Amino acid sequence: MLLDLITRNRSYRRFCQDVAIEGDTLRTLVNLARLSASAGNKQPLKYFLSCDTTTNSVIFRTLAWAAYLKDWQGPEEGERPSAYIVVLGDTTISNRFEVDAGIACQSILLGAAELGLGGCILASIDRPKLRESLGLPVEYEILLVIALGKPKETVVLETADGDIKYWRDATGIHHVPKRPLDEIILSK
Repeated sequence: MLLDLITRNRSYRRFCQDVAIEGDTLRTLVNLARLSASAGNKQPLKYFLSCDTTTNSVIFRTLAWAAYLKDWQGPEEGERPSAYIVVLGDTTISNRFEVDAGIACQSILLGAAELGLGGCILASIDRPKLRESLGLPVEYEILLVIALGKPKETVVLETADGDIKYWRDATGIHHVPKRPLDEIILSK
């Protein structure tokens, strides 16, 4: 059921780092993005895939994690992603990527959830450092990074009571408040 898949598709930030994700799995997930809708059918997105520990470490060092968790600098060694997909916009095709990137990332993460994996879309990236480290050509704009792995944390959805900031309780459970449906629908 799609509702179940969407509910399982949370922003996971701690993973079982020792559970490998194969390159073929990353290609399968990117294929879901490839087959998804694209504004004007321009298909301007490209992807850099990583599932090896050396490249993963390079990518990890360019990311900032969980702005609401002020005292947390990101996953510790052993809880880091097993793979990454760097989402790129090919400026030789288009200079507008927002819609395509959102659709592509959601398709990738829904596919990951279906496989029992989890992920997190990161936009807080040291883009110059990542470009240099990966040797990415200048015509590819770095849009987002998707961290992927087998989730090592529990994420619980709850109804927001005005405050939408996610938080972790004393046992490490990650709580995500969602606005009530009646609050976001303006028409009857």
